[in-house]
Amino acid sequence: MDNGDVVEAVDAPGAALVLIEAASSSADTGSDSGYSSGADFDAEPGSGAGFDPDARSDPLRDLAEECLADMAEAARDEARAAARKARAAATYADACRRLLPPSASLHDQSVAEMGMVAEVACVLTISEGTASAFLVQSRQLSTELPRTLTALQAGAISWQHARILCDETTGLGPAGAAALETHFLDPDAPNAARSCLAGDLTPSRFRARARTWRERHHPVSIETRHTKCVLDRRVEYTPDRDGMAWLSAYLPADQAAAIWEHTTTTARALQSPTEPRTLIQLRADTLATALLSGETTNGEKNRPTGGEERTRDDDAERTAGQVPPPRAQVLVTVPVFSLLGLTDEPATLDGHGPIPASMARNLVANGADSFHRVLTDPRDGAPLEIGRTSYRLTTAMRQWLRLRDAKCPFPGCNNHSLDNEADHLLAWADGGTTGISNLGQPCRKHHHLKHNTAWQPTPASKNQPPGWTSPTGRHYKSEHQDWEPPTWPDNSLTERLT
Repeated sequence: MDNGDVVEAVDAPGAALVLIEAASSSADTGSDSGYSSGADFDAEPGSGAGFDPDARSDPLRDLAEECLADMAEAARDEARAAARKARAAATYADACRRLLPPSASLHDQSVAEMGMVAEVACVLTISEGTASAFLVQSRQLSTELPRTLTALQAGAISWQHARILCDETTGLGPAGAAALETHFLDPDAPNAARSCLAGDLTPSRFRARARTWRERHHPVSIETRHTKCVLDRRVEYTPDRDGMAWLSAYLPADQAAAIWEHTTTTARALQSPTEPRTLIQLRADTLATALLSGETTNGEKNRPTGGEERTRDDDAERTAGQVPPPRAQVLVTVPVFSLLGLTDEPATLDGHGPIPASMARNLVANGADSFHRVLTDPRDGAPLEIGRTSYRLTTAMRQWLRLRDAKCPFPGCNNHSLDNEADHLLAWADGGTTGISNLGQPCRKHHHLKHNTAWQPTPASKNQPPGWTSPTGRHYKSEHQDWEPPTWPDNSLTERLT
């Protein structure tokens, strides 16, 4: 190899990137070595350690930029390919149905459907169940969700986003499905999402946003749907490998949220420098301890043996089957008119999403020591104030951060607000103030990322969490609350109130 050529090989899983660059000539540097001694390629830009701003760009940084651009374009190509495949599947299914004679019996139609699903499964090398779901989703995109299919074809959203739109628009009807599409896909629509559009959110975060919108705009009220679904509450046990098992519960949202908050708070309190268990392990141990040594729903204490007489605590006596009121710290956001019983608009439970107004009113009335009430403005849905029993500013600010951010503000992170700690965006030592606009609540992982890498948060505001800027200079917006104007009561009642 000539002295003027430098070969750099960068290994990656399943691939090797090879960069061949001509270094500065020996005539320019007065040296026979491959790299010029006029610039230190190990120094950080702006560090002053031999960095020459007039020198040509670092070839490795250029390579990194090209790789990021290639990945972004590859993601758009995958979306376009998914749209092409969905169109082909929908057209194929339509052609197969048209091949059947008009007089075909139900049996013949069922057999033809089975054969069509089997053919798609074999062509795509997937299971027949997956193929059947894919055909249903493809038909939805082609006939009911044209805006979604167009966005997929343009590479603006991924196939995962398209599947979520198919799931969350089911049961909404044509008008509701079109409204949900417009809300998340059209930035110029009058009712466009105030936070991030679908393509700017990870699939898991987009599902949470779409589900919230669906709950608020479903043609059947959330009160009616909750009354029906609460009858299906249950606990399930599933054996697993290595002497382990899964225990899951399907519960009303307020109970499930309070259990999660309580186990997290208890687990946090158990952490110490000498505690070897992780937070995840402590949560599991806390739940197991509470279930195996706690109370039953009729107020009786669990006993280690069945032969001993049970004792009853008169102060804790409850009606048989009644679940005790939650005692964890949970924020519940309630529209003013809904709290007054003038409307049945859903409230919002921190970490979950919309809940029935009746559930929210019960939490505010009976769980005042554990649920912090947040009233929203009747004009635009923005928060008005946080109900609290303490005037300590730090407590109020921490609750406001939970309300504003709801989770770690790093894009795509689902770490819930209770697990995170407040952090100054501009450090106190550098002149930063302790105000909401200078505070964030990153999880420990992204807190570490901020202080140990070139990733940096951008300024925040009272109602919007900070975004992030990567070492390559790319800016990523943070997800923030998508407040909606609340439902007003009828005109006669409004006139009396004003």
